[in-house]
Amino acid sequence: MDTDALVETLRDAGLSPYQAEAYVTVLGLGTASATAVAEESGVPAPRIYDVLADLEAAGYVETYEQDTLQVRAHEPAEMLEDLQSRADRFEAAAEAVEQRWERPELDGTAVSVVKRFETVLDRARQFVGRADYRIQLSVTPEHFAALRPALVDARDRDVYVRASIHTGPDEPFPDRDLVEGACREARHRTLPAPFVALVDRQRTCFTHHPDSVEQYGIVVDDRTHSYVFHWYFLTCLWEPWETVYAAGDRGFPREYIDIRYCVQDVDPLLASGERLRVSVEGYDLETGERCSLTGRVADVVYTPEPPNGGTVDTALLGGQVALLVDRGDGQVTVGGWGSVVEDVEATRIVLERE
Repeated sequence: MDTDALVETLRDAGLSPYQAEAYVTVLGLGTASATAVAEESGVPAPRIYDVLADLEAAGYVETYEQDTLQVRAHEPAEMLEDLQSRADRFEAAAEAVEQRWERPELDGTAVSVVKRFETVLDRARQFVGRADYRIQLSVTPEHFAALRPALVDARDRDVYVRASIHTGPDEPFPDRDLVEGACREARHRTLPAPFVALVDRQRTCFTHHPDSVEQYGIVVDDRTHSYVFHWYFLTCLWEPWETVYAAGDRGFPREYIDIRYCVQDVDPLLASGERLRVSVEGYDLETGERCSLTGRVADVVYTPEPPNGGTVDTALLGGQVALLVDRGDGQVTVGGWGSVVEDVEATRIVLERE
């Protein structure tokens, strides 16, 4: 440790700036006059006698008369014991802080603005760790790798994970091993994009791309705000880009977390005469309680209709989108995120042939 660092450490240990400078000087000189200590340490001469007296009272030095006032350092055992005691207390305090620390929620508000990307990434990792059924991501390969352990755990909990992984225009999609086992489907966006993590239709983390002029992050814990980010994700970060990885195949049964994709598949199948059944998990919109149901798909509902009788496209399904399900004792309408006029808001749909 150099002299400046030692002086700074002694100041942290409780010595005044002049005391620390004088004591380190005495250690270097061995035995010296008070005048020599003042000259070497930079302590003003009128102050040196009070400073040495305070150090002597604390047991750091001793003074004696020999024509002039002389000073020498005491054997440092007592001082070393004091420093070690302080170090032990600091270490114990650090351990106590670590044991008691728990990251607080950001003010308990629906939307919080933060300055550091690390805060956004850490909160995204926490949200992913608590996910129940759905995760949507817009990430770089590096950020996906940072979240991968939490994503693997989420997949083990049967959470449906979609990842839009963005790179530079000339950069290839990363190795398949990065995404395998950590997501259900991945697409490759060959343009820079913001970091987005949407979890369970409730929680969202967002921050601009690092090269953006505006640098801040947003943490959301609110369904309505998250719904806006969902449509941004769907239209800008997901739909236009090619699927480069999909777990499983397109046979039956098929699983959906977005009713719009379900309706896209169901509509032509019903038109060709297929008989289909669904198992639905979601929320009863009358009671707000979790519910599940099974039944035969009687019809699909979407407004507005595709122009000129065209095919159903996800971008056109910004209005009502629903399945009409016959449970045997009556029919119910099953909608998706943001459902208002339907009976059930689905969070997961499994489609099978009868």
